[in-house]
Amino acid sequence: MWVLLPPIVPQAPVLKGFAPHAAAAGAGLWEHGRHNAAMPTDHAMNSFTHALAPVLMLCASQALAQTGCASGGARAPLALFERFTSADCEACWRDAATPAPGAGALVLDWIVPGRQEDEAPLSAAATRDALARLQALGRTAPAATDVHTAPVEHARGLRLRVGQGPAVNDYLGTTATFTAARGGTDWSFHLLLVEHIPAGTEGTPVARNVVRNMLQGIWDKRQALLLREHMRWTELRPMRIPEGAQPERLHTVGWVQDPQGRVVAAAQSLCR
Repeated sequence: MWVLLPPIVPQAPVLKGFAPHAAAAGAGLWEHGRHNAAMPTDHAMNSFTHALAPVLMLCASQALAQTGCASGGARAPLALFERFTSADCEACWRDAATPAPGAGALVLDWIVPGRQEDEAPLSAAATRDALARLQALGRTAPAATDVHTAPVEHARGLRLRVGQGPAVNDYLGTTATFTAARGGTDWSFHLLLVEHIPAGTEGTPVARNVVRNMLQGIWDKRQALLLREHMRWTELRPMRIPEGAQPERLHTVGWVQDPQGRVVAAAQSLCR
């Protein structure tokens, strides 16, 4: 299933470099005559993304070859560590005692729309994707900061690789490839565009990885490309870069869950 969520308009943000969530424009990848079922239905969006996708595919492949901007050289995360911070809570963003994980965890920062809506101090970085993620986890929006952790149960025969190309006309070409040694199962995937905020910048005393855009969907065996005894699914999507985001600080993060909700593979791009 393809998710397209509306933007939030910023009002006097504390995070000066941030802009609101901007919905992703997706282009399904045709493989041996099979079309990805996550394709959006809006005709105008289809026309745009069909025209843009070949350019981004070429740019992405060139970038992966030239810059190594993929997860191939990065250590696989041992856990997901997700911080959900209310856009109303400026003190939470500035808190030096912000919860942090141990080594080996993949840290994500979600800014959740608050009761003050556009007047919230962190409204420029707030995204409805955070609400969708909380709903999927069965949680409500926090008044301050809430944390969710999940182990990554790296299963044998399952491999996820994510990557990205250069920025092209406010879009970034993102890729995700998942290989499984077994079929007959539906896999749910998340592909995120994340902005790394170094400690001591943008008012935060701790380093953060702020989720700027999200795609999610289902991979089933009908969409797979059969490679001997393995099955492979591929997504290549142009994702919009929010206004004010710094492209050089963006990277891709992805994970895959089995039908029971367990995270069985995770990866993040390593940009040199």
